[in-house]
Amino acid sequence: MQQEIQNVIDRFHRKMEKDPEVRKEVEPLQKVFNLDLGTESYTLKLKDAQIYCFEPGMDENADVTVTTTPENLMGLIDGSLRPMRAYVLKKIQVKGKIDDLLFLKKLF
Repeated sequence: MQQEIQNVIDRFHRKMEKDPEVRKEVEPLQKVFNLDLGTESYTLKLKDAQIYCFEPGMDENADVTVTTTPENLMGLIDGSLRPMRAYVLKKIQVKGKIDDLLFLKKLF
């Protein structure tokens, strides 16, 4: 899953470069996200509208923790699973503030 997640990060960075409105909205955010896939986990750090750290493992001080399966994450990435549907059906669990959760939509 690491390569698929990196592809999402790369797509996010391209979006920040191409869309100054979204970049302006995201730029003040400084957040740490954990992604728990059961068999693997990752930490992503956001600052200045860039994900500057993507590494295996979990950060105990994360602002948001997303828990799902690799299959459900692939569905989110390829668009076959919508984020709100995944959340309502409990295919994805998210711990964090609502504002931080809404930010996650910008990744997909």
